[in-house]
This record gives sequence, structure tokens and C-alpha cells, in this order.
Amino acid sequence: MRKLILSVLVLFAAIVPETASQQVLSAGQGSIDIDKTLTTRLFNTDEVLEITLSFDITTLRRKRSDTEYLDAVISYLSDRNDTIRQNIKVRARGNYRRSYCDFPPIHLNFKLKDTIDGEFAGIDKIKLVPYCNPGNEDYVLREYLVYKLYNVLTDFSLKVRLLRINFVNTSRPGKPMTQYGFVIEPVKVFEKRTGTREVESGKLTQNNIIPGYMDRYAIFSYMIGNPDWSVASRHNVLIFYRPGKESSDKGMIVGYDFDFAGIVNTDYAVPAADMPIKSVRERVYMGMCRTEAEYRKALEEFIQKKDEFYSVIDNFPYLRERSKKDMKMFLESFYSGIDKRNTIIFKMSGDCEYFFVKRR
Repeated sequence: MRKLILSVLVLFAAIVPETASQQVLSAGQGSIDIDKTLTTRLFNTDEVLEITLSFDITTLRRKRSDTEYLDAVISYLSDRNDTIRQNIKVRARGNYRRSYCDFPPIHLNFKLKDTIDGEFAGIDKIKLVPYCNPGNEDYVLREYLVYKLYNVLTDFSLKVRLLRINFVNTSRPGKPMTQYGFVIEPVKVFEKRTGTREVESGKLTQNNIIPGYMDRYAIFSYMIGNPDWSVASRHNVLIFYRPGKESSDKGMIVGYDFDFAGIVNTDYAVPAADMPIKSVRERVYMGMCRTEAEYRKALEEFIQKKDEFYSVIDNFPYLRERSKKDMKMFLESFYSGIDKRNTIIFKMSGDCEYFFVKRR
């Protein structure tokens, strides 16, 4: 037992007393003013949407500005076999990837007043995740699948749509660069779909999240090996509330940006210096301290969804078999750590009573 405990990753959770966050979540409560023109049509299918995106890619790569928009044109064949062509604006976005990647993530900014009936109809701004550096397209596809795994667990998660993108650099005419990428459900569309409103400000901790939502996301992050999130700093998570429903003084958490997850395994992902892990391929639990019964209940839905998780990966035709195998092996290391023989290591001392096993 001592040898096993030595191989355990410490349950890493910032346990903070309850704050006055009830006022934060209650401040804007009332009826939700939903824009009825918004649509989820873009995310109603898993079919790949091929688009052409034309703009000054040279300037985007050189300046990488997250405030300066560039003129662009998007065109695609809609699901009604209509050719859609629309003038839009684009700009770089993101923190780490904006400075590191050869091609940074971008925002697509549509003009709602010029909305054309198509997949992007009713959408104002939307995040697009393209490839990062040449030769690592698998990273984009792996991250896309992480969102799809999250969708298996709960509808209270951001939807994504896979794109085949023909990038045309208007400053250097030539053959288009074709890559996979994906777009992420905008917050306004998510709010409409879930009947919620985003909590955009206020000091929050994990204590201010409905326990079921908090535990699900913490265990999901542990499963995929994602150490790159924080409720307190609102890093890579969104918080929503639903007036008059459930615990209206507590929020609901949604995660995004999974490129630092071990299951994606990008070549640039490293854990923060203060983490008790040396690689994102190791796991660290960053959720709240719970009782054994609460942990077991939270883990049950992950056990029930295991086959669905594997099916999402197996049935995805655009990822190399080698990458699929690696993703499934990473998931299997999670499940081997919560089987009947080693579900949870019980510990009587310390702030938290349970450690998750780090299995070699």
C-alpha cells in the first residue's frame, strides 16, 4: 500500500471558503432576453463543412493582433446546395497559441444585418480553431474529438463543427492551403439553447458551482489529462446560471480550449510550474474534496459512458489510426485507475480524503 500511495498524484484543489458570490450570481437575475434570430443550424450535423476563407494571411501571421480586424470573404456550399459568399472580418485570438502557432486561432466576425441564409446565418462572432503548425493537423482533430467526448457526457457543453478550410492568401495569390479546423458554438447561441446567461464578472470559486456540474467537469478534465483550467481566474471555463432553476445562487461550468490536454498531446503542452506533474500525460485532479460516496456517484456516469467515448474515436474517419489508438490508450489508463480493484485510494489525513491513482 505504501508503494502504491507513493505513486499517487496529490489531489490538487484550491479549497477556498464560500464567498459572497451569491450576490454575483443574483445580480442580473430575471427573465432572460433571448435573441430569437440566433440559430444552431451550424451545429445540427457532424458532416464536414467545406469552406473557402480569403484574406491577408501574411498580415495576420505578422501582426497577430487580437484587436485589429482584417477584411475577409467566406464562401461555402450550404446544406440546401446554395453557394453562399459573404464579406466578413477576421482577427487573431487566443493567448498561448496566438504567440506560438504558425497560424493562430481566429475570430470570424459576421455582419448580422447582412445575414445570408446559410449555416452561419444568425451568428455574429464565432471562434475558429485552425491548424497550429505545419504537419500537426492531428492536434486539431484530437481537440475536436475532446469536445465531442464532452458532448457525450452532457448537453451542457459547447458544440463544435468540423470544417475543411481552403485558406486563400490575398496578399500572395497561389494555390489555397487546405486544412481541417473547427468552429465552437458561440456563447449567445449556447445561452439560447440552454436557457442560461453567462456570469461575466465577479469573484467565483469552485464552491460557487453546482456540485454535480463541478464534479463532472473536474473528473472529465482528469480523464483527458487537462491541467489548464481555473474557476477563480476564469481560465478556459465559462460560468452560466439559470434564473429560477436548480440552485439559482450557484453557477454551471463549461470548459473549452483543450489543446493542453494529455489526450491531445500537442508538442507545446506543458503543465504550469506549480503543478505536481512534469507532463500533461500525467494526471492531476483539480476538483473539490468530496466524500467517497459522492466520488463514486460522480464516477458512475463515466463508467456508463465508456463505450460511447471509444465509439466517438473509433467512428471518426479523419484521424489517423495511430492517433486513435493513442487516444484510446490514454482513456484506458483512466479507466484502469477506477476499476473495482482500485477505484479510489482512501486516506484519512490531509484536507482531502481521496487520491486518484496514477497508473503507469
